[in-house]
Amino acid sequence: MKEVLKKYAKRYFIDAMGAMALGLFASLLIGTIFNALGMIPGLSILSTIGKGAQGVAGPAMAVAIAVSLKASPLVVYSCAAVGALANSNGGAGGPLAVLVIAIIAAEVGMLVSKKTKVDILVTPFVTLLVGGLLSVWCAPYIGDAVSIFSNVIAFAMKQQPLVMGILVSVVVGIALTLPISSAAICAALGLSALSPAAIADPSLSTGLAMAGGAAVAGCCAQMVGFAVMSFKENKWGGLVSQGIGTSMLLMPNIIHNPRIWIPTILTSAITGPLATCVFEMQMYGEAINSGMGTCGLLGPVGIILGWFGGSYPTAVSAMDWIGLALICFILPAVLSLLFSEILYKIKWIKTGDLTLPQ
Repeated sequence: MKEVLKKYAKRYFIDAMGAMALGLFASLLIGTIFNALGMIPGLSILSTIGKGAQGVAGPAMAVAIAVSLKASPLVVYSCAAVGALANSNGGAGGPLAVLVIAIIAAEVGMLVSKKTKVDILVTPFVTLLVGGLLSVWCAPYIGDAVSIFSNVIAFAMKQQPLVMGILVSVVVGIALTLPISSAAICAALGLSALSPAAIADPSLSTGLAMAGGAAVAGCCAQMVGFAVMSFKENKWGGLVSQGIGTSMLLMPNIIHNPRIWIPTILTSAITGPLATCVFEMQMYGEAINSGMGTCGLLGPVGIILGWFGGSYPTAVSAMDWIGLALICFILPAVLSLLFSEILYKIKWIKTGDLTLPQ
């Protein structure tokens, strides 16, 4: 029973969720970057491309999920329509609705795939019927549930920015290093002032933007922290692969010695509230950026795109730039290295504990 649970947990919460984040990246996020580039005089055509990419976020997520489940081609193609329906009917919870409904539609579609002589009709019919009905009947309720949860996060963040800054930063940062998708989580929860929940209710905008800023802080603390901590063992290759790749590479090392996680978690617990209470770092870019950290530098890029292409409520100041540099790069490097040296001295971390698996 335990092995079965592990199998399906990996299938749905690691493989499918990770694929959903890639689908979001290849549509919504890259479209946002094209939109930003389209603001440059003479490059307005890029905005047209960007808007087109953003418009297919639902299908891109659903197709990516179906591919991760190793669905047959007809099921994969049918899931494009399922993703469009689930995303549009899911409202504030569009990405989460796509995750749940695309998984169910793909699994049911695979049950009938290649089982009849008229597979070209039966498989897409069943896949779209199941996904379509769930999109109409269930997606709005998923959206409502996400809206409620987003409301709680936004309200709590405005009331207790210190406590929530710590909580969001630590939890999302941990999710980034675990083999699950922090980007998908942030997208599903709408941790941005541009999320559907914030747009539908402007009173939530500041709280969700602050939560997005704290999430960026936590993710950067993990990636930059591990990259710098392990530099003497992994050199420049390790610095790049973890610092702008993913801290997930060290997950086997964490399982072997969980104490190596202490420095980056402590760092995120410091940079999160600094982001919310001192530098007021807020996400006015796409919510998926909040969970990307320094992966491709997309966390900081999301903040910057929000300043110049979103609805950032104030003029960008020197303090904004200083805060971004400190929260995303300087403090994660300095604090994680400091904490790790302490743990080396008390022998909680030993040479070799941070060497990347070959």
